[in-house]
Amino acid sequence: MTAKILFVMTGAAYWTLKDGTRHATGYWAEEFAAPYKAFTDAGHQVTVATPHGVVPTVDMMSLRPDMAGGAETALELENIIRSAEEIRRPIQLSDARLEDYDAVYFPGGHGPMEDLWENPDAGRLLTAALASGKPLAVVCHAPAALLATRIRGVSPFAGYRVTAFTNDEEEAVGLAPQARWLLEDELKELGVDFTRGEMWQPYTVVDRNLYTGQNPASAAALAAELLNVL
Repeated sequence: MTAKILFVMTGAAYWTLKDGTRHATGYWAEEFAAPYKAFTDAGHQVTVATPHGVVPTVDMMSLRPDMAGGAETALELENIIRSAEEIRRPIQLSDARLEDYDAVYFPGGHGPMEDLWENPDAGRLLTAALASGKPLAVVCHAPAALLATRIRGVSPFAGYRVTAFTNDEEEAVGLAPQARWLLEDELKELGVDFTRGEMWQPYTVVDRNLYTGQNPASAAALAAELLNVL
């Protein structure tokens, strides 16, 4: 059976740091490309949605061989992105209807720290997806979007086991001191049961219909778990 999967992606090309400067970013290549290839190779359909329907920007750092795991892997990621027509024809996030899809996936990169964390359409979609029982997968920095589900300070994700990019990993890439806030800290404030694995290693957590991954290396593992339930 063919499933329809909604990829909710950042529309941001930069992340505003606490001193007001803009750090060039977007979505992380592996977090889009690995699940996209896994889903489409299995015959499933992907639709991309972004705030205002803007074409997502890839974080060029994620295509550097030293960040991607070698020149061959970097080239493969670039080829997948280049061939993915869906990413060049995104729908507006405000137009995305949960009933049209069998699963929802949020890839990360620092971009969601700029736009999705306070996007009301992302908040509504996440809340509806969690309540629907449909598979909902969120990886790396994309759990920032969970912050948009707060109503009067309360989130439906409170109490769920969740992982995401850790403070230690943010420190290791050198951006923690410059960040306005850190994702791990904010998620704990949200009331989730934050859990983590080793730095940079694949680590995923499943709690009911919520699937989360810690870092870019977790994206392929998260996609494999979704494929098992689709």
